[in-house]
Amino acid sequence: MLATKRIYTIASWVIVAWIAKVFLSSIPYKFSGHPDTMHIFSTIGSWMATTLSVDLGGFFTEYGAIVVGSAELATSLLLLSPLLLLIKDKVSGQSSAVLRAKIHILGGLASSGIMAGAVFFHIFTPLGIEVLHQGKSDGGSLFMAAVSILILGLVLCAINLKLIKAE
Repeated sequence: MLATKRIYTIASWVIVAWIAKVFLSSIPYKFSGHPDTMHIFSTIGSWMATTLSVDLGGFFTEYGAIVVGSAELATSLLLLSPLLLLIKDKVSGQSSAVLRAKIHILGGLASSGIMAGAVFFHIFTPLGIEVLHQGKSDGGSLFMAAVSILILGLVLCAINLKLIKAE
């Protein structure tokens, strides 16, 4: 059982590293008004304005990138926060494994929730699975990253629930 716990813990950290890499690497784009980001959020905002509410669409166009970027930043910080527990554990000789697992469960759920929204907007709005902007295609890379995090966030929850039950 010790080997399984170790494998799950390592897998958990690998998943966290991927999610944090994707989320944190997009932060400069979301907060700087980058043209690609503006295209994505204005496309979705226009769809919202004609489908749901003009005010909601306008808000999403104007502030969607900041709201989503803030959620991704907060989730990344949550997922990475157990690194501080590792330092504490090294100094104190104690184990914070259960607390780390609980934090990773919450972070996995948050990651999956954020990316469920992204996947929805890629599939059901004019944004599309393959984002086209100024004659360039992303080749579906944004969609695939969103799907991977949606799935891996749920995997993160599942393996950490197993770790907690094993304690």
